[in-house]
Amino acid sequence: MSQPAGLGPDPGPASPAAAVLVGVDGSDASRAAIELAAREAHYRDAPLVAVQAYSGERTLGAPAAQPLATLRSPQDARMDAESSLRDAVRAVLGDEAATVEVHAVLGLAGRKIVETAQKVNAQLIVLATQNSASLLLGTVSQYVLRKAPCPVLIVPAHPARL
Repeated sequence: MSQPAGLGPDPGPASPAAAVLVGVDGSDASRAAIELAAREAHYRDAPLVAVQAYSGERTLGAPAAQPLATLRSPQDARMDAESSLRDAVRAVLGDEAATVEVHAVLGLAGRKIVETAQKVNAQLIVLATQNSASLLLGTVSQYVLRKAPCPVLIVPAHPARL
């Protein structure tokens, strides 16, 4: 049986929708990025993925006032970062935050944003800039712009109107 003109072969099972990824650093500037990324994900009918990198570095010794039993484990650091990320997303999106996939990842922010974008097949990465007297982008934004597998949208910390 031949197919009607203009239709190709059956593509088979649908591949997962390419995500919109937002890098969150816990700052107030991230609020604008989360809001805009959520809007873009809605427009594109795509899942929203929020990523926050954290450092697993520990100090060499416990502070004098802190008992050794209270030192944090790597698991504690990951759970704190994930909780902070969920709180930031919830603060901006309210009930819609339940649909956002969150990734708290150990390592350098720029590198982890790019790696996560590759893993989730991101179609767009959204990042916030920090308030600075300089017109130059920060190192994370520069790294992501150079290495990203998709377009990158840089959002001002306090946009006039999105």
